[in-house]
Amino acid sequence: MRRTVQTFRSVLILAAACAASVPFNVGQAFAEDGARRAISRPAGEGAETLRKAVPDNGEAGSDANGVKKGGRPDVDLYPSSGVTLYQRMGSILPPLPPEKPYTGPIDEAFGAYQRGLYELALKKALPRAEAGDAAAQTLVAEMMVRGQGLPQDTQGAVFWYGEAAKRGDPAAMFQYALVLMDGRYVARDKAKADDYMRRAAEAGNSSAQFNWAQILVSDHPGESGLKMALPFYEKAAAQGVADAQYAVAQLYVAIKDLPAEKKAKARDWLLRAAKAGYDTAQLDMGVWYVNGVGGDKDYEQGFNWLRIAALRGNVVAQNKLAHLYIYALGTRPNPVEAAKWYVLSRRAGLSDPELEDFYLGINDDQQKQAIDAANKFRRSGS
Repeated sequence: MRRTVQTFRSVLILAAACAASVPFNVGQAFAEDGARRAISRPAGEGAETLRKAVPDNGEAGSDANGVKKGGRPDVDLYPSSGVTLYQRMGSILPPLPPEKPYTGPIDEAFGAYQRGLYELALKKALPRAEAGDAAAQTLVAEMMVRGQGLPQDTQGAVFWYGEAAKRGDPAAMFQYALVLMDGRYVARDKAKADDYMRRAAEAGNSSAQFNWAQILVSDHPGESGLKMALPFYEKAAAQGVADAQYAVAQLYVAIKDLPAEKKAKARDWLLRAAKAGYDTAQLDMGVWYVNGVGGDKDYEQGFNWLRIAALRGNVVAQNKLAHLYIYALGTRPNPVEAAKWYVLSRRAGLSDPELEDFYLGINDDQQKQAIDAANKFRRSGS
């Protein structure tokens, strides 16, 4: 029986991998005449396109049609936490790989835990934990934080995570590193937290690998930090962490002197993250196909991925999709659909003078149809 311990929460707050440090250029999106600006995703808060599109001045209000103006959309600051990433995205988990034959000793405590027999699992795990068994200590911590087999006890869980971390359990080192960063249950200690995170990453914990890469990027600004972080992003990506797959794709494009064989796989990694349901990857997948980043241009595929992200509520994708409908890239021209997606993105605070000019240029009936369609989309939640 495979022993797995899921993480209970992730409190490491860092910028998304390479978003703030690695702007990259994308090609022209609109045919060969170059008459229109490229569809491009802002590389980070410092990107010129983002400053123009989403003013960060705290202004609010609505226009005559009740359309909300101003304000920057909320950003999810929490990094991936392994398999729970898929739950956060609301996506269906992919099939598990085949079980490998196991000939080692049976872990009765964890076996009971996997069957949902929490009181029995606790009964078997606690004596082992008290005797210094790191795996049992981690299991007891997990049960305490979830309230499985006993009342929820976060402080008790922190104690057992700390004990297991001292003994080198990778999952416990990852969790205790987060606790040390958070500083609510123990004194904040960055140096100790970093040491545990690094050791957990080196021991193969995928969540720790992603978060240690984030720490390296944060502590070492510029390309040197990206190069230090890349091996850990790659390891986490290989274990299925979609946030890491996205970061690997971006870094393969952004870092100049990487081997050609790695750069050739950038689109493959982004596609993995997009197929896992990561909407930012879906947005960038559409942008990359439209602009020919990491491979040939494919307007139809670009349209399909931007539409997927737009339907999931990604505001930037909604804005870009409006452009595709106007210029018939990957789809037939449809002024009402273009106006609908523009209205939705404008209500979320993403202004676009070019789309505003287009919207004012269509007739009143088309504007009404677009507003009705936007309202229907908002009511349906899809």
